[in-house]
Amino acid sequence: MIIDRQDIKLYHASYMIVDTVDLSYCKNINDFGQGFYLTTDKNQAERFVRTAIIKSGQKLKRGYVNIFNLGSLNNLHTYEFETTNDRWLHCVCAHRKPKLFSQEVAEWDSYEVLAGKIANDDTMTTLTIYLQGGYGEIGSPEAVNTAISVLKPQNLKDQICLRTDKAINAISFMDAYEVKYGKQ
Repeated sequence: MIIDRQDIKLYHASYMIVDTVDLSYCKNINDFGQGFYLTTDKNQAERFVRTAIIKSGQKLKRGYVNIFNLGSLNNLHTYEFETTNDRWLHCVCAHRKPKLFSQEVAEWDSYEVLAGKIANDDTMTTLTIYLQGGYGEIGSPEAVNTAISVLKPQNLKDQICLRTDKAINAISFMDAYEVKYGKQ
């Protein structure tokens, strides 16, 4: 489990070097809501540089993988999804469609740190079908099980979302390196 570990490297993809984190710049329509997202998977961060550049709206040919050290998350209200189950699915859906899952949003917003599998670009089609009732009634065991099996959870990488300034204080910037994108 990520949240039980400390003194590990975490990676954050961006179009710029992020040596200081300001949560006000973080968007709220993400898997685990508004927060600063990191991963233990360096390769995943490198792949996400492209997404970060596109979302920036700038015509850049390079971005950065920022490296942070995770200290202790003790004394923080944390939750880690051990697997992609109905709770994980509804947490992700709640942050994508808050009006549909308002009680879920309220529950998850109480946490300072959330961790679990990432719902990347490859999973968005599946989540959309689930939210439109394409696998059956939303929330039904059949629909949940179908959506999760289609997501191929064994292929999904991890993410950790630091949602408060107190949680941000648990990481320290170490370094960043450039990742080229597009035609050079």
